[in-house]
Amino acid sequence: MSRKKDRQQKVLLGLVELFIETGRPIGSNTLKEHGFESLSSATIRNYFAQLEADGFLHQQHTSGGRIPTDHAFKLYALNHEKADHISSADDLFFDSLLKKETKELGIYLQQGLEALSEVTGCAAFLTSPRFDQDFVVDVKLLHVGGARVLCAVITDFGMVHTELLYTPKKLSKFSLQRIEEYFRFRITQRDRPKLSNDESVIATQWYEEVILRYIVSYTNYSHEDYVKSGFHKLLKQPEFHDPAVLAKSLSLFEETQKIQPLLAECFKLGEMKFWVGSDLETFIGDACSVIAIPYKIQSKVVGTIALLGPTRMNYGKLFGQLKAFANYLSENLTKNIYTHKISYRVEQGRVAPAGKSHHLLIENQGESS
Repeated sequence: MSRKKDRQQKVLLGLVELFIETGRPIGSNTLKEHGFESLSSATIRNYFAQLEADGFLHQQHTSGGRIPTDHAFKLYALNHEKADHISSADDLFFDSLLKKETKELGIYLQQGLEALSEVTGCAAFLTSPRFDQDFVVDVKLLHVGGARVLCAVITDFGMVHTELLYTPKKLSKFSLQRIEEYFRFRITQRDRPKLSNDESVIATQWYEEVILRYIVSYTNYSHEDYVKSGFHKLLKQPEFHDPAVLAKSLSLFEETQKIQPLLAECFKLGEMKFWVGSDLETFIGDACSVIAIPYKIQSKVVGTIALLGPTRMNYGKLFGQLKAFANYLSENLTKNIYTHKISYRVEQGRVAPAGKSHHLLIENQGESS
């Protein structure tokens, strides 16, 4: 690269960095005052004109400052791709949260993802392997209006599986409580509740229906489990104040068939990957960017973590935070998998053993009488 091209790229990267910080168009005088004192304003304007002609900058108004294009953001991201710095505060936060022993892996992954969203200010998404040796520990029933009842099945690993049930007749609050107690009796074989004949029929039918649906869902492992968090973080970004832009961007995470090819690409590659602005046009338009990184159990890639934010992101900082998070998560998941002798499945049902063969427990057999 010639010295002139090198200076031109430094001007571009400096402008992108300042725009990320301020969110405002950058003029030649403003850039000169922020690290480019050795260049005249006229020289900076000449660089701006060439960068605009090359598709890296654009102007909203003739007399206004310049704004980076997607090409500029992508070049900026590429220049920070190897970044692995993380602040001591963020490192301590991840260390204290992720380094803990637990078999409630569903809760662990959700809490970890919420922490990542909090630190980065982005919406966060994670694909998870299917963990075995799990069993149902509780069931909650909630009347949601009309003839509908929401059933939440809670497992020993902290996973929650929901089903919508329909009542043949309107049930009182107390009837629903007794049916819920019947579910717990079937799970633990303790403290059978007294039910009316009608309640007994409904409770038996519901229990069998819910458990069968759960078995089908658990064993039919055709895609990864998904964990999501932090969508509200996007509301703080001016780029997402337009409801249409926000809805279109979030559809990438809500409609998993859109993001699945991106995450699969990252999974197969086995290293961090990012898509900036127009890279996502086929999926959701060009209003945002996605950064994804795989995580591992004993050096085997088992899932992918992704961040969604505006194209105006501090990519270098986010790369460091995401790499640190993936490392902590990989290290501690490996420890917990082997401590609790849990096996797991990835990629449409292939089994990765961790001390014993995988199997599904419907009830906590250790507590059955």
